Amino acid sequence: MTDSHTSSLALPDGQWPTLEPGWVWLCGAGPGDPGLLTLHGLNAIRQADVIVYDALVQSAILDWARDDAELIYAGKRGGKPSAKQKDISLRLVDLAEAGKRVLRLKGGDPFVFGRGGEEAQTLVQHGIPIRIIPGISAGIGGLAYAGVPVTHRDVNQSVTFVTGHDQSGNTPNTLDWDAISRGSQVLVIYMGMKHIGRITQALLDAGRPPEEPVAVVAEATTPAQAVLETTLANAEADIAASSLEPPAIICVGRSVLMRQVLDWQGMAKGEAPRNLDPLGRGRPAEQR
Repeated sequence: MTDSHTSSLALPDGQWPTLEPGWVWLCGAGPGDPGLLTLHGLNAIRQADVIVYDALVQSAILDWARDDAELIYAGKRGGKPSAKQKDISLRLVDLAEAGKRVLRLKGGDPFVFGRGGEEAQTLVQHGIPIRIIPGISAGIGGLAYAGVPVTHRDVNQSVTFVTGHDQSGNTPNTLDWDAISRGSQVLVIYMGMKHIGRITQALLDAGRPPEEPVAVVAEATTPAQAVLETTLANAEADIAASSLEPPAIICVGRSVLMRQVLDWQGMAKGEAPRNLDPLGRGRPAEQR
């Protein structure tokens, strides 16, 4: 850890905001790779007396905290013992009321399936001043690391982000899968591994083609990242046969095909692109 928020990895010159005692900043740490943390996030980590962090926050990011900073784990992982959301929110209140400079550090973006809105509302209701620091969501950054663009003008003019389970841990029964299927060419599903069979069947029943491409990106943007390319009809069986484990992002749509030409991590290892024209446009993207 560093002994000051101005040492090591120094921030560029500028007027950076100050984390005052009694405040709570809710910050997104990004999808995994420490390099995807924002400068505002680094500034917050350097100042915090207490960092309350989630399971998906990489240890390398916590290493940038001050030596005297208190680190409190508040991770939630499906099927494993986890702190209750109410307890986490009220712990933040208690820390702020004790005059601490509190950083709530969450994986991805705090407002994208991260319960950041609930925690922020609780803080405001208790009179605690807050600041929100957005982060790169895994549904965008994680797919980019896999070589899958969430939008591509030859494929989609819309993208829908969906959670794979609700507060009870079940597949959300309030989602209109027919409408979702019709309304968006590309779907990005968070926390969907446990219920992938129900989700894919719902999409098939709604009319999505069985051969539609699917990508599953596990441990996105970390050294352990693994990617499975499959189809909507085969996704459940292929995931079961693989060694992939959550956390994972699931992308459904033809933009997945672009990985054949945009797998930049594979190319960095010397692998050739599998297909320079995966969408079958019949010509290079641009002519010189």
